[in-house]
Amino acid sequence: MARLRNVTCNTKISRETRKRLIRSLVFSVVLYGAETWTLKKEDRRRIDAFEMWVWRRMLRIPWTAYRTNISIVEELDEPTRLSVLCEKRILGYFGHVVRRDADNLEKSILFGKTPGTRGRGRSPTRWSDIVRTRIGSVTEAAAEAQDRDRWRTLLRAVQSQATLTN
Repeated sequence: MARLRNVTCNTKISRETRKRLIRSLVFSVVLYGAETWTLKKEDRRRIDAFEMWVWRRMLRIPWTAYRTNISIVEELDEPTRLSVLCEKRILGYFGHVVRRDADNLEKSILFGKTPGTRGRGRSPTRWSDIVRTRIGSVTEAAAEAQDRDRWRTLLRAVQSQATLTN
């Protein structure tokens, strides 16, 4: 991002072009491998903070200015947050894994059970918990994901719902 300062802060380049450059050059690098992340509340907060830092830097808004994140997002006409895109990628990859053959390693890990008992303490957040919070149960989501068109429609609904709540 520091090397792109000449481009992202240049007012001679249109705002739409700068937004497209940021989405393609910065956000694509940030979201590399996001399909396999286990997102926690703190991770979402940091992803959104980074996104707002990038947008504020592009608009040359200092951190001392009393501007809300919502006003900046509305000014840029950017309805979808970066954490929502990350979650959409996770759900998309879940659908991809579920549609694989039965002997696929990822699918067997996703639906497999490990022998033994879990240690004491709070159970860790799992990758499938993200699917569970958005869709319901993993088995319901797996049944939905078998039909690719229906799954895409569901992903769009999840993205638009998450966009409204953020």
